[in-house]
Amino acid sequence: MKQSTKTTSAAEAVLRGDVKGWKRILPFLGPAFIAAVAYIDPGNFATNIAAGSTYGYQLLWVIAFSNLMAVLIQSLSAKLGIATGRNLPEVARDRFSKKTSIFLWFQSELVIIATDLAEFIGAALGLHLIFGIGMVPSAIITAVASFAILEMQRRGYRAFETTISAMVIMVVLAFALQTFFAQPDWAAVGMGIVTPSFEGTESIILSAGILGATVMPHAIYLHSALTNKRIVGRSEKEKKQIFRFEFIDIVIAMIVAGAINMSMLIIAAALFFEKGMRIEDLTVMFNELGSNLGSFAAILFGLGLLIAGLSSSSVGTMTGDVVMQGFILRHINLYLRRAITMLPPLIIIISGVNATKALVVSQVILSFGIAFALVPLIMFTSNKELMGELRNHKVTTTIAWIICGIVILLNGYLIIDTFL
Repeated sequence: MKQSTKTTSAAEAVLRGDVKGWKRILPFLGPAFIAAVAYIDPGNFATNIAAGSTYGYQLLWVIAFSNLMAVLIQSLSAKLGIATGRNLPEVARDRFSKKTSIFLWFQSELVIIATDLAEFIGAALGLHLIFGIGMVPSAIITAVASFAILEMQRRGYRAFETTISAMVIMVVLAFALQTFFAQPDWAAVGMGIVTPSFEGTESIILSAGILGATVMPHAIYLHSALTNKRIVGRSEKEKKQIFRFEFIDIVIAMIVAGAINMSMLIIAAALFFEKGMRIEDLTVMFNELGSNLGSFAAILFGLGLLIAGLSSSSVGTMTGDVVMQGFILRHINLYLRRAITMLPPLIIIISGVNATKALVVSQVILSFGIAFALVPLIMFTSNKELMGELRNHKVTTTIAWIICGIVILLNGYLIIDTFL
């Protein structure tokens, strides 16, 4: 994407000390919000709603814990880009063999296809629910809309960041209003956030699903590409300054993403848990929202699904370009890539497969790719030669490996449960 001279100049003024106060953060805001879109894609809807309607507010702590992990993971990815001037796939290509790089590229493309499956189907389902048009026409409209968003990428990263951030804000407003209408038990919400607990094997499976839908491999690859050339530090001191500002960006974006995910669970818990209604289908959720809170609340849900799907789909396409160029030094036109990745979800929609089931399966496929992104990321960011003064502290590395182990074990458990 094109660089923004205005943003670069503003950032340089901050680094020189010419800008004081809260305005210093403004030139550095944006990259984390693009990466954060991966954390609110339609795949999260089904798991969060099932968790809330089945266990009430009990599993809110899983979302809170997942977002704390996401802050660390995304900060490592952003830091790699800032320190090296290269993205994660590029560093992996330099440090691994050609065969390993090709394998990593191939599996990352599969992950992105699975990601796009969830996002495209989610957006089409949102259109279908709001306007009552068929899934096939909805899919065609979604395709046209996704190409329009891609045009913003061509105009430069600041325009794209602004577009995606605006879409995230719309999703926030949609779910904030739904939460207000649902009138949850806020004391129970607070307890659910700070009290870790499970209730049988089923709750563990749902927790693994929430985690799998939260920590996204493509967001790990992408964040390093969003920071590696956006604002370039000319010294170790400047790079550390840039990272401090970027970390604030990450914290804000992850708080927003976490609030959206929590609101999904809270709404389902407030409306359906006491009634003993387990909601696993997004169409059922839409209809029940209409019955319980009125058509406006249902439309807000469909709108949130539509916007989340469209925004995350465009980010997935962007990531596909990053991993292909990084791992194997190849590039295809973004519009051609978008057209290719739309084929699987279009085929699924035309074949009449249940949209919610397709979303859940896509999340399982995503689980395969997390380790292949997370393990190299921790290795590289712990390397003094590569990272300089931005190398991980020993405590950070230890926590990162623990998180990596937890993520891999829980996703392995989810995969085994799904197929066996």
